Amino acid sequence: MQNQSIFMNYAIYLHQKLIIQMKVLGMGNALVDVLAIINDDKKLDTLGLPKGSMQLIDEKKFIELSKEIHKLDTNIVSGGSAANTIVGLSCLGVDTGFIGRVGNDSFGKYYRDDLLKYGVEPLLSVVKETSGVATTFISQDGERTFGTYLGAAALLAPEDLTDDLFEGYDYFYIEGYLVQNYDLIQKAIMLAKKAGAKVILDFASYNVVEESRDFLLKIIPNQVDIIFANEEEAKALYNNMKPEEAVSKLAQITDIAVVKAGSNGSWIQQGKDKILVKANDIKRVDTTGAGDLYSAGFIYGLINNLPLNTCGHIGSLLAESVIQVIGPKIEKDKWIIIKEEIAKILNKSL
Repeated sequence: MQNQSIFMNYAIYLHQKLIIQMKVLGMGNALVDVLAIINDDKKLDTLGLPKGSMQLIDEKKFIELSKEIHKLDTNIVSGGSAANTIVGLSCLGVDTGFIGRVGNDSFGKYYRDDLLKYGVEPLLSVVKETSGVATTFISQDGERTFGTYLGAAALLAPEDLTDDLFEGYDYFYIEGYLVQNYDLIQKAIMLAKKAGAKVILDFASYNVVEESRDFLLKIIPNQVDIIFANEEEAKALYNNMKPEEAVSKLAQITDIAVVKAGSNGSWIQQGKDKILVKANDIKRVDTTGAGDLYSAGFIYGLINNLPLNTCGHIGSLLAESVIQVIGPKIEKDKWIIIKEEIAKILNKSL
């Protein structure tokens, strides 16, 4: 009876808020994740992978890592930072699309089918190159380390982007892993703005920020509306600045800034309005997708005109849910529980 009441409140609230359905478009590396838990971080040192980093690798290194990870118990799921966020939004009932590139192989077919399974419009171009694969080692504390062979994903080019891909979308979400392709990012933002969409950028990895710091500081002002960063990415951008200070710095050059600080919660600021959303003490199995799903929850709240702290709580709820499983996907039955929890959050905010 209690669950029935929660669902009723949830349905009524959505009916009131979603009279006009917002649509969210994502663009990112279309990657299949191969994940395994390691017993000792020394393996990362042996493989030359800094813990917690995302390293782009060539085919030779990809073969080496593949041999090592297949000695372990592995899970294979479709991934990529932006796609994880877009799938999360779709599972919450938001109309979504995803721009990416895959190979004409079994991984590419699996990727497309998986997007369709979750209700995402697959705006994928297909090439003869091997599909991208992220070899993902998960430490005992849940931290994940990527060796990413981009393959076909890296072949997404400015000329692949056309006006019609952006038509009808209200928000455009870019993953930071694409930032190194400066021409692609600039054209994508131009087309999104032309279509009237707000631009969201998630930094994705501290080493990406380090390598493209000047470019990021050039494009964010006046071109990016919403920024997501984690603590390490914020430090990379602003010379070891603490999250509370970094979010204020980012809020000066964009409309909404979010700096995620893991178990210490998330700092959110719009104008002079700055808040801290505390995180719950949750056992981490695998942090893959935590930031991506936080972004999905936050954006879901934002497009429904919810207060920033409520957006942060929904983001935290999704992040806490995904770190309790291996991989970046949350099973269908778990989404039912998540929606119940969102209903409780919404009831408190009404």
